[in-house]
Amino acid sequence: MRPDTSNYREIFLDDLPMMDARAPVEFAKGAFPHTVNLPLMTDIERQKVGTCYKQHGQAAAITLGHQLVQGATKTERIEAWAAFAHANPQGYLYCFRGGLRSQLVQQWLKTEAGIEYPRVKGGYKAMRTFLLETTQQAVEQCDFVLVGGLTGTGKTDVIAQLANSLDLEGHANHRGSSFGKRATPQPAQIDFENALAIDILKKRAAGHGQFVLEDEGRIVGSCSLPLELYQGMQAYPLVWLDDSFEDRVERILRDYVVNLCAEFIAAHGEEHGFARFAARLRQSLANIVKRLGGERHQRMAALMDQALAEQEATGKVELHRGWIEGLLREYYDPMYAFQRESKAARIEFAGEQAAVLEYLRQRRPVGR
Repeated sequence: MRPDTSNYREIFLDDLPMMDARAPVEFAKGAFPHTVNLPLMTDIERQKVGTCYKQHGQAAAITLGHQLVQGATKTERIEAWAAFAHANPQGYLYCFRGGLRSQLVQQWLKTEAGIEYPRVKGGYKAMRTFLLETTQQAVEQCDFVLVGGLTGTGKTDVIAQLANSLDLEGHANHRGSSFGKRATPQPAQIDFENALAIDILKKRAAGHGQFVLEDEGRIVGSCSLPLELYQGMQAYPLVWLDDSFEDRVERILRDYVVNLCAEFIAAHGEEHGFARFAARLRQSLANIVKRLGGERHQRMAALMDQALAEQEATGKVELHRGWIEGLLREYYDPMYAFQRESKAARIEFAGEQAAVLEYLRQRRPVGR
């Protein structure tokens, strides 16, 4: 049998599959990539055992657990664990602290199915702590530079082309603006933090000591950036990305209209996909009505309605340029121009995409 492990670094660097024996409600709050939830107990069973533990102690709780998980229920769960073990011979199992639940799963696999399968020592809690420390250590030890720019300049496109970038919006499944919500849901906060930490771990293991980030706010959709990282971002040097107004309009049209519509249709089908896309676009505009003001919102909403009607009837998207251009000129550009001025002292380079990419690829970490 492979031994139980506390080598969390290896687990995440090698994308090892894991069986999570925690209850579904625990798994939903946060887990790790390449993990399958095959619980020892359901949420209700876990609640009953927990109540028993508080009232009567550990021995009574263990007895109740065995009473709740027996017979056909026990057989069914062991079969699921055995199937996972056979399909993932290099994997591990874990529970919250690496204690009773994962030990019992491990024991039953051996006695009932003849399978010796290793546990993660310390369980979920120890791995979670390891990942939180991974991000904290990177902030303390590594060099960071931000990519800023007006809306639509292609900051995400730059991030995607760099081997040492951290795609915060990608991990959050959100484009970071009022219009940034995707057709698919965002991850749980813990899942977002875990995925970011694993990304950092892998890139540091590949030799990167400098990271490029998009200049973001504290929250990307519903995902909050790790506090230590966000605090650092208030002082990191900035590279400013420029592009023409026309190119920016076309990029926004591509990302927020053409591609987003395709995402909704892929997720919900032709019949319902467009309707959900249109509702999302209208809601995104409504989200900034207070900042736009009533008159501007009505004007932009009318342009958007016309564009959506044309798109639904003919598939053409040209009319969307009307509200996109209006929002850029009257709302986003003045706001970002103010931000650029406030961050001017931190801007170490400015240019269009090719020049910015070349600069960032040649840039050396401070002090190296």
